[in-house]
Amino acid sequence: MDAEVDRWIKVKSRNTIVLKCVRSWIDARDERKDQTVIMRSRLRDLCDLSGAGYTRKWITFSILIGVAAGLGSIIFYWSLTTATHLLLGFVAGYEPPLPSGEGATIFTGISRPWILPILTGAGGLLSGLIVFRFAPEAEGHGTDAAIDAFHNKGGYVRRRVPLVKAVASAITIGSGGSAGREGPTAQIAAGSASALADLFRLSESDRRIAVATGIGAGIGSIFKAPLGGAILSMEVLYRRDFEYEALLPSFIASVVGYSIFALWSGWAPIFGSGIVPPFSRAPELISYAILGAVCGLVGIGYGRSFYYLRDLFRSLGIPRWLKPAIGGVMVGSIGVFLPQALGTSYGWLQFAINGDFIALPVTVMLAVAVLKILTTGLTIGSGGSGGVFAPGLVIGGMTGGVLWNLLHMYPAITPTSPSAFVVVGMMALFGGIAKVPLAVILMVSEMTMDYTLLIPSMLTCSIAYFVTGDNYLYEKQVDVRAESPAHRNEYTVMLLKALKVKDAMTVGTPTISTESKLDDMADLLKKYDVHAVPVLDDGKLTGIVTKLDVVRSLYQEHPEASVKRMMSTHLIVTYPDETLFDAMNKMIVNHISHLPVVERDKTDRLVGLLSLDDVTRIQCNASLAK
Repeated sequence: MDAEVDRWIKVKSRNTIVLKCVRSWIDARDERKDQTVIMRSRLRDLCDLSGAGYTRKWITFSILIGVAAGLGSIIFYWSLTTATHLLLGFVAGYEPPLPSGEGATIFTGISRPWILPILTGAGGLLSGLIVFRFAPEAEGHGTDAAIDAFHNKGGYVRRRVPLVKAVASAITIGSGGSAGREGPTAQIAAGSASALADLFRLSESDRRIAVATGIGAGIGSIFKAPLGGAILSMEVLYRRDFEYEALLPSFIASVVGYSIFALWSGWAPIFGSGIVPPFSRAPELISYAILGAVCGLVGIGYGRSFYYLRDLFRSLGIPRWLKPAIGGVMVGSIGVFLPQALGTSYGWLQFAINGDFIALPVTVMLAVAVLKILTTGLTIGSGGSGGVFAPGLVIGGMTGGVLWNLLHMYPAITPTSPSAFVVVGMMALFGGIAKVPLAVILMVSEMTMDYTLLIPSMLTCSIAYFVTGDNYLYEKQVDVRAESPAHRNEYTVMLLKALKVKDAMTVGTPTISTESKLDDMADLLKKYDVHAVPVLDDGKLTGIVTKLDVVRSLYQEHPEASVKRMMSTHLIVTYPDETLFDAMNKMIVNHISHLPVVERDKTDRLVGLLSLDDVTRIQCNASLAK
């Protein structure tokens, strides 16, 4: 078509105005085709509603994700305990105490504390070499990477990431790095779910849900908290919203993953059961409210310190793989004087839950609450591999224990046992700064097998959540679903359904009569820079002329043709009170880019013109307004 137009330019130079319009139409042609394809895709996504096929698909696929999450949790847990025994235990002579559901909560001392900086530094170096050589996205806390995959990468996780994350995290934590096992497990399970989605050729939207389901199943498995893990899968993606499509698949996957992991590791909850006395006095809510405010403030310090150290390490002009070694040496140096800050610290948290102030004095508890923030930032912020969940629980639990020791002199408003404050502090600090209060309340309740503190937990976590405000721990979270690329098309369709044609149409559009000539049409197109012009005869709408019609006339060598000869009389119209969604559907079905807007009771009376550009413009304005 372009060659023919160039030939015509040479022969018919007097019609250059018309040909400029033709060239403009050619330039816009491919762009309009792309917009039409996008809108068709949006309509197909909207019509993909759940049904029997959907149910069968997700029941089967959720079971597969659960199996992958359970097996992945077993492999990673075994790798982590083995690495801890070989590195901290054999090399440094330090066997960290374990929570009651996983072993003996005893501390036998450290035989070779002087070697800790060397050990943690070497662990960081090896972890950095593995991560930055094979999968740089496996650095840091894996939950954030999984969240990023959901929102920004179509749910795609590279195949090698689960293996690299498992190995690097086992080395980092096993050598004494201050990190948790939930982040690696979340990324491992999310990566496995992404691989399964590709294997079964699921759509991008289904792959995103699979990744979210994997996050919940992995965390629910390794923490033996299937209900909390399932809720976490839909809560952790946003700061003020939920991914409710992931809930039912996560229920199934979390139960399956938990069952597989518990069959191997045992069914006992991580922190035992029957330790916390039930809540039975309303005045205690005063002290719980104070706990919520304090945990919110400490949570802000945790989040800001973490990202301050992360940005500090990123600014260093040294190779990325070397930075975890530097962070590891600093963590090991702190561990020489405070070994409680090394590893996951779950055993020390068990001492706090038990109220054992002999094994864990209040001064040590305070030191752990402060220095665990520092060691976690140094370990993960430097590029080491591990999660921020476990440190958050430890910091919150220690904060609760310290605060109980300050408030227990007021018995009228303070629980009689520190256990309650420790457990609720675990929930409040991490639930507030990570923006997952509901999931954490359930998870900690499952980890302690105690639901008697739900009322004070609800109050404390709510206060901590509001105190933290816009501060966060997972930077890849978005505020609400409408801001996620995963739901951009969905909310575009909702916007089109909410707006009317009268909100977007062009009023006062130029018109032309049936007896006008091609040159008149060219002048009109140039003057108003439009792509279509309605045709009126005695004030009544009789047709429409587009640039495509002009091109056809040029090909047929009819420069003197009248508008009546070239116009389209088979009109597809819309109405001012019709939704933009319905009007757009008419454009897509009929392969057109303009619709005359007419009155419903007088379809030959023109009131405006709606174009694809009008719809795009109002969508952009709505997005900017948000």
